[in-house]
Amino acid sequence: MEETCDMAGQIPFPLLQTPRLVLREIVAADAGVLLSIHGDPELMRWFGNDPLPDLAAAAALIQTFNGWRQLPNPGIRWGLERKQTPGLIGTCGLFAWNRPWRKCVVGYELATAAQGQGYMREALTEALSWGFGAMDLNRIEAQVHPDNLQSLRSLQQLQFMQEGRLREGGFWGGQHHDLLQFSLLESDWTKVSEALSVGRS
Repeated sequence: MEETCDMAGQIPFPLLQTPRLVLREIVAADAGVLLSIHGDPELMRWFGNDPLPDLAAAAALIQTFNGWRQLPNPGIRWGLERKQTPGLIGTCGLFAWNRPWRKCVVGYELATAAQGQGYMREALTEALSWGFGAMDLNRIEAQVHPDNLQSLRSLQQLQFMQEGRLREGGFWGGQHHDLLQFSLLESDWTKVSEALSVGRS
């Protein structure tokens, strides 16, 4: 990743686009929509955090996401927006970047009304490609609750491989949760990208 940064010590935000989506910076004006997603107990059931209580908490989360871009170990969180319809429908991001080991973790969530339409797979395809390229990653990890079937399906479609089970690896909602550990290697992604290119040709 290019080491230039602005006056606040942040890397420039990498705006990405897919056929249907814009992956853009999450800004203060998104707080209300972000609250509707992260404040929904059902959506947060498997996310790994308790639901946000109010608008101030949503604004703080936006600051946290934007703080990932601080050098020397930045990550990125994109807001997902349909090209034809303004407004956030979810987010995805790469974080916990271990530069010497060339690895990080992927996270994502999508509003209920936007689910089941292939948006997250489309967004993750672009985000993962950017991570392996711009961040020079060799490995991207994901931890998913065993009952989060939609998330498991998305990872499997992108050829993430399950490596094991983290017993009580997470804690939210007042209880411990097992998590399934997945990974995608750069060599795996090269094959996936080639297959996607063939499918689009």
